[in-house]
Amino acid sequence: MEPVHPPAIHRNSMVSVDPKQSAASPVIEVVGLQKSYGSLTAVDGVSFEVQRGEIFGLIGPNGAGKTTTMECVEGHRRPDSGKIRVLGLDPVRQGRELQKRIGVQHQDAQLQKRIKVWEAVDLWASLYEAVMDTDLLLEQLGLTEKRNAWFMTLSGGQKQRLFIALALIHDPEIVFLDELTTGLDPQARRAIWSLVTGIRDRGKTVFLTTHLMEEAERLCDRVAIIEHGKLIEMDAPAALVTKHCPQRGVVFSSDTAGVREAVEGIEGLTELSAEGEVYTLLGTGDNFVSGVLDAISQNQIRVRDFRTEMPTLEDVFLKLTGHAIRD
Repeated sequence: MEPVHPPAIHRNSMVSVDPKQSAASPVIEVVGLQKSYGSLTAVDGVSFEVQRGEIFGLIGPNGAGKTTTMECVEGHRRPDSGKIRVLGLDPVRQGRELQKRIGVQHQDAQLQKRIKVWEAVDLWASLYEAVMDTDLLLEQLGLTEKRNAWFMTLSGGQKQRLFIALALIHDPEIVFLDELTTGLDPQARRAIWSLVTGIRDRGKTVFLTTHLMEEAERLCDRVAIIEHGKLIEMDAPAALVTKHCPQRGVVFSSDTAGVREAVEGIEGLTELSAEGEVYTLLGTGDNFVSGVLDAISQNQIRVRDFRTEMPTLEDVFLKLTGHAIRD
């Protein structure tokens, strides 16, 4: 599947922006959001802001409260308490006005099995006063050849691209994407990632949920980690990795004598272990890896199978929660 790009803006469909919503102010504000279902607290005092033009990810395992939080922000679910503003609007009291300015793709979205692609697009287009050029939309989402296909015949990736088309059809200012690539093969997933970054590159704001740490790391400008309904950390993925998992590793094989003595003095080294001819070095600091390389070069150490092991957002989640991400 070739990467595809979202459609160019159809000028006739532009929505006027509230002058009170300046470019510097957040487009989404959530303060103390609380939502329970009986004795189960799904969202527990969550607060965050989303800036205009960024991809913001709410990440965590299934059942952590991501979808409930998103649905409250969209106005599709009424919170028990807390304050929410989206584009300066209250999603509950001003939901009708807000729906004209946001696009939503739901995790469990489905269409009739025998509805054709063009029929679904026309149906969604009829719900709005101003829409994008639907032929162009299908073309740039790679669905032109499938316009006469029944929904039930589409692959998983094609269905997700169709749902993106439906979310974009009225050129919204904010696009909500809930677990967009769950169940897709790696090729389809990367094609969808290209679409999402393309939406952001057009100046739109993307609010997404995912339990896939690689997806969040690849796509998001900032992420908020949620677990058991509580927001436990928020920042850019790289900043979270630097803050919570600064240690990086170097693993190499060598049959040269004196390797341990040659690398023991490397700046930032915190741990050194050897198993036969395989050496594992752990350390911190921006110069740690280059220090290993310098030691290898200066001591003329013959190296095989050299690799670095960098911490990821998955490692951050493990450190913060004490367990790996769960499905």
